[in-house]
Amino acid sequence: MIETAAATGAGNAEAYLLVLAIILPVGGVLLSFLLGSRQAERIVLCLLPLGMGIAGVILADVWRSGKALTYVLGGWTPPLGIMLRADGLSAAMLVTTAIIIAAAAFFARAKFSTPRDTNDERAPLAFWTLLLAVWAALNAVVLGYDLFNLYVALELLTFGAVPLVSLDGRAETLTAALRYLLFALVGSMFYLLGAALLYGTYGTLDIGLLASRVRPEPAVYAAGVLMTAGLLAKTALFPLYLWLPPAHAGAPAAASAVLSALVVKGSFFLVVRIWFDALPGIFNAASAQVLGALGAGAIIFGSLLALQQPRLKMVVAYSTVAQIGYLFLMFPLIIGTASGMPWTGDAWTGGWMQLFSHAFAKAAMFLAAGLIAEALGHDRIADLGGIGRALPMTTIAFALAGLSLMGIPPTGGFVAKWMLLTASAMEGQWWWALVILTGGLLAGAYMFRILVPAMAEPRAALQASVLRHREMVPLALAVVALLLGLVPLQPMELLQIGRPASLQGAAP
Repeated sequence: MIETAAATGAGNAEAYLLVLAIILPVGGVLLSFLLGSRQAERIVLCLLPLGMGIAGVILADVWRSGKALTYVLGGWTPPLGIMLRADGLSAAMLVTTAIIIAAAAFFARAKFSTPRDTNDERAPLAFWTLLLAVWAALNAVVLGYDLFNLYVALELLTFGAVPLVSLDGRAETLTAALRYLLFALVGSMFYLLGAALLYGTYGTLDIGLLASRVRPEPAVYAAGVLMTAGLLAKTALFPLYLWLPPAHAGAPAAASAVLSALVVKGSFFLVVRIWFDALPGIFNAASAQVLGALGAGAIIFGSLLALQQPRLKMVVAYSTVAQIGYLFLMFPLIIGTASGMPWTGDAWTGGWMQLFSHAFAKAAMFLAAGLIAEALGHDRIADLGGIGRALPMTTIAFALAGLSLMGIPPTGGFVAKWMLLTASAMEGQWWWALVILTGGLLAGAYMFRILVPAMAEPRAALQASVLRHREMVPLALAVVALLLGLVPLQPMELLQIGRPASLQGAAP
């Protein structure tokens, strides 16, 4: 499954699907602007099964062939041209993105449909077009193989995600959106400065060509630090998380699910691309320990802050800050290991299982929290008052997702955290194991804070009815997070497809 060839040029028909995965939602955005909000929802609902099918075919082809799927735009090979590339990670991200976008869209129909007896409305048009824009940008992020084009994709992702925060136009959500935009733009500036340094030094930004040319020198170190810092701001890693809780908690439930489950993962994906693909062998064990320490800070402080929040969506938002931290424990457990192929170890699979299980669990939690807030007219934890008896399906979905965050078997979160624990023991880095166990206990504590009043008497008086099919959406996502626990506790071959032979001298 490990690739060492200079390219895996794809001459089969599936290679064209890489372009279509990006063009399809972009075309939907254009059609939505032309036809208006009444047709925008229908356009999205028509494109979703097509997009899911495209992602599924790409995943199947990569898995079947055991090689990365590539497509060179216009036939111009890098550095003159642009390459799209889907390895095992990209294919898995495409499928995860398509499923969660589809779930959010189905859930949002009740809130963002245009009534038949009215003209086009601004909020529905904005939501559906922004949802498509985020989908297109995420696909461009995971398929891009050029650092400048990835910068463009990141900016498109930012300008699609930020307006989702302030769709209701309230002062506090506008403030949260502006704070999010500020952090994102500063992060983009750092990323672009780093990319400019690399281009000035090596004359290319193609990841495959950079991997074969980079050497340990000051310009490369500076570029790596700048780009990493910028991406950490966009990922909201501790201590750069201040923008995330108000933004995710203030957005509509469907938007919060997409932001927390997918958008912050896009910048994390690029951190991995830079450290392990574009600049292999540049970062040492000490720098990886720094990333791990920031991840540990996110786990502990994010969980402690979640325990103090009076509102349900704020707890879920601070939980995102904490759960992001687990992703960065992968770095110290991979870099500096004796193995030349760390992709075959537990830490690599455990880190990515954390990403996928968190994506489904957190989407389920935000959608369930949104339904509870709609039904009660508020999301104050102290006044949940037996919502578990009034909305049992929604409460079960929230609880199942919480079990995954805690790392309770048999959930995907358990598989992820167990593999990270195993890697910590095997590498002799026991301090990360303590952090993982402490984070699981703290997650249990803030889930306990929520579920105890939710299951208490008397039964809550609902201010609004909740449609049964909307309750099924978060439950389905929570079940997916649960089913990920069936993945064997061993390195996954899919996540190794397209990986370089080692951290030194990577190739596309």
